Amino acid sequence: MMKTNSPKAWFLAARPKTLSGALAPVAVALSAAWTAQGRLEWTPALLCASFALLMQVDANFVNDYLDFMNGTDGKDRLGPERACAQGWITPRAMRRGIVVTTLVSCLVGLPLAWWGGWEMLLVGAVCVLACFLYTTSLSRIAMGDLLVLLFFGIVPVCITYYLQTRTVTLPVVLAAVAMGLVTDCLLLVNNYRDRETDGRAGKRTLVVLIGSRATERLYFLFGLTAILLVAVQTVLPLLYLPLHLSNALRMRRIHAGRALNAVLGRTALAILLFAVLYSLGMVLHV
Repeated sequence: MMKTNSPKAWFLAARPKTLSGALAPVAVALSAAWTAQGRLEWTPALLCASFALLMQVDANFVNDYLDFMNGTDGKDRLGPERACAQGWITPRAMRRGIVVTTLVSCLVGLPLAWWGGWEMLLVGAVCVLACFLYTTSLSRIAMGDLLVLLFFGIVPVCITYYLQTRTVTLPVVLAAVAMGLVTDCLLLVNNYRDRETDGRAGKRTLVVLIGSRATERLYFLFGLTAILLVAVQTVLPLLYLPLHLSNALRMRRIHAGRALNAVLGRTALAILLFAVLYSLGMVLHV
């Protein structure tokens, strides 16, 4: 029996299995920066990682709360259990948690202006805004995939790299897009699993718009494109392809139901694997 508003409840509400997706693009950027200049500035590196982690937790809290209040997390939910829907955390406590996490995120990100200038304040504000807009509106009009590409790829990779080197190169942009595409596979599986309930609820995700078969092909194409984008920089991400292909085939074979949660977990593992392989390849010059 889960105690309401307990530390364990908050830990589960943070969705720890998703947090590697926030840290992976920062790791990719830092490995690229290390390769470029042979050193890292550890304070902004740690601040970037902490801000990314806190913003992911904040987004998870917002998603948990709003989906519960909107009735999206009903009895027909196929995905993992959610804190508010299960009664682990009360809506009032979750609202407070969102406020606290948002404020702490801003405080952690604020010092980055010392290294990157006032523009970092604007970047941080956009990240916070996107954190709320995803659940409230953008995920319902097929914009969620674009947000993942931006905020799990282009923004964290390019900004982290810029804070280390004071520049952004084309190879870094390509790596950022690759990281965004790999992470977007996670959203594709999630929305693929929920396509029927989303359709009935009027939530028009990309999967709802293009259909299941096109989504299966797009899932594989995203991973393959990510490998091709970084192939000139390092060949190690080729080792990501077998797991990605296996996930794509499992997704097609299972096709529907809660069993797709296993593919979701394997996709999260694949994201981490891609980031590790890219990072090792850059540092080892392979």
